[in-house]
Amino acid sequence: MANANITIRMDRDLKDRADGIFQSMGMNMSTAFTIFTKTVVREGKLPFEVAVGPFWSVENQKRLKKAMADMETGRNCAVHELIEDAHDENLA
Repeated sequence: MANANITIRMDRDLKDRADGIFQSMGMNMSTAFTIFTKTVVREGKLPFEVAVGPFWSVENQKRLKKAMADMETGRNCAVHELIEDAHDENLA
């Protein structure tokens, strides 16, 4: 089986820190990425969860855009009186 070369660009500090960790495990960057890639191929997925917080979900962004549009047009906006807190009086 012939080897192939790849080039990966990353922040120098990140690379150096990763190199240190891999070396403490007795391997180099190439071996670590080979292990990662073999795991991806074997499992058919990333070997860890990649997630974005719920704030950035498509559903939440649609809801926020609708709320902003409603505010700009004055729809579905309730006016609330300020509720004073006895604790706030101590701050004055």
